[in-house]
Amino acid sequence: MSTNPAAVKVKKTDLSGTSTGYKVFAAVILILVALFFLFPLYWIVTGSFKDAIEINARYPIWFPQNPTLDNYLRLLEHPALRWLFNIVFISVAAMVLTCLTASLAGYALGKKRFIGRGVLFTIIICAMALPKQVIVIPLLQEMTFFGLNNNIWAVILPTVGWPFGVFLMKQFSETVPTEIMEAARVDGAGELRTFFSVVFPMIKPGVGALAIFTFVNTWNDYFLQLVMLQGDEMAYTLPLGISNLQGEMSSDFGLIMAGAALAAVPIIIVFIAFQKYFTQGIAMGAVKG
Repeated sequence: MSTNPAAVKVKKTDLSGTSTGYKVFAAVILILVALFFLFPLYWIVTGSFKDAIEINARYPIWFPQNPTLDNYLRLLEHPALRWLFNIVFISVAAMVLTCLTASLAGYALGKKRFIGRGVLFTIIICAMALPKQVIVIPLLQEMTFFGLNNNIWAVILPTVGWPFGVFLMKQFSETVPTEIMEAARVDGAGELRTFFSVVFPMIKPGVGALAIFTFVNTWNDYFLQLVMLQGDEMAYTLPLGISNLQGEMSSDFGLIMAGAALAAVPIIIVFIAFQKYFTQGIAMGAVKG
């Protein structure tokens, strides 16, 4: 039985055309979704350069007609740079400490066998479902007992023991081959050297994903910042300070947008810096699942 080459050629061309059309359609959808999510950021950034007349105009002005830096100059009259330093320090410190402790705890739960391991992991899973509002009063009392009231460390320390971080790093640690760890021990490596020289490089994508999650979660944890940082304006964070500005001058949207634009910069920088590890971590998690 002979096969018509022309028919085969036409069939292949049709499949190729369908594939190309699907790619174009998918690209258009992704672009529209990206524009939808980027529009609030665009509106905040452009609004921060508008004067009061353009911001309060009856119809939307999509781009500043008379760009001005007055909103940023007025923002600097408040201790905005101090607020920015506070929130950056809090988020970076929480990110580093959480990644370190969660990696060590996840490694122990994922690769070690000890009495109570299953019970401890169950407690961590249960803690993930516990809202922070339930434990905020004991946390506040604990920070007060240690003399950390109205101190930025009162926001950092409760974040370090993040149950989700331990759970995430346990899942990544389980993917490390046991044979490689045994080979390191044969070569005379101790537990810490085995972890930092062998295990940590292999779970680095998970650490990168956890770094972004922790930074964003700490940055946006307005509730804990509001409870722990009261009374001292110099201890405020940028989200907390912007909220107070909004409460005092609710109609000054230019000043509020300038603060919001300033607050978005560090998050964008951190995401770009860890984007490679974040995408790798998500891909590895999807394959593992």
